Amino acid sequence: MKKPSYITEEAVSHFINLALSEDIGDGDHSSLASIPKNTTNNAILLSKDIGIVAGVGLSEMIFKHVEASLEVSTFLEEGAEVKKGDIVLEVSGDARAILKAERIVLNCIQRMSGIATHTKMVADKLAGTSTKVLDTRKTTPNFRMFEKWAVLIGGGENHRFGLFDMIMLKDNHIDYAGGVIKAAMAADEYRKKLGKSLKIEIETRNIEEVNQALSTGVVDVIMLDNMTFEEMRAAVKLIGGRVQTEASGGITLETVEQVAKCGVDYISMGALTYGAKPLDFSLKAKQ
Repeated sequence: MKKPSYITEEAVSHFINLALSEDIGDGDHSSLASIPKNTTNNAILLSKDIGIVAGVGLSEMIFKHVEASLEVSTFLEEGAEVKKGDIVLEVSGDARAILKAERIVLNCIQRMSGIATHTKMVADKLAGTSTKVLDTRKTTPNFRMFEKWAVLIGGGENHRFGLFDMIMLKDNHIDYAGGVIKAAMAADEYRKKLGKSLKIEIETRNIEEVNQALSTGVVDVIMLDNMTFEEMRAAVKLIGGRVQTEASGGITLETVEQVAKCGVDYISMGALTYGAKPLDFSLKAKQ
């Protein structure tokens, strides 16, 4: 799978440097005390769980960042099914460097794989429909790009990356602005003034607000927030394909298929990231 555009060398290097600083401090004294300098060895990254693996590419980047001479051989691709005992990759070279990178690699791959696994379960529920599942901004601070990457690997799609790449008017924006129409029209004027092609999405809580959003003629996406199935079906019929639709609010693995049957284009689920259980992996010295 091709890396998304937000996974840049600069961004990844910055993340790894912060993670190393947090974990290593003034030195990995355990390894420095017990392992002679220039000792070389091998280690295998093992799955201790069942699911979808994500973070293989990032793992290799981390090992290479810590020590460029480390050799990494991968045995599973991003998005592959993984079971207990599967070897994801093997790393060889400077033993101290391997151990320096170990915990950061494991923390990343277990978190990303958990998200990919959960996303795949949701995507499978949507198979046969035209509805796509989106992530949200409910992510771990400073780890967003990898959590969103994991969603892609699991078969989902990315929503906006942050506050800068889309105008999304939610309930507080609407209430502060004085209503749906005022908020939408102000947003349209704003993007024209900036000369930016920012999409406008607006959250609606009932059919009346859906009508108001449509009446502006400037909205690109209408979010149907915390609506019943009956309300969503009515909203989709009213919108009639004039703009894209997104269902949101408390949607679970158990209800996602029913929501899709209401005819929405997208379903956004914060639980893809904050509700995913990490998969278990370990790094073991190769005997």
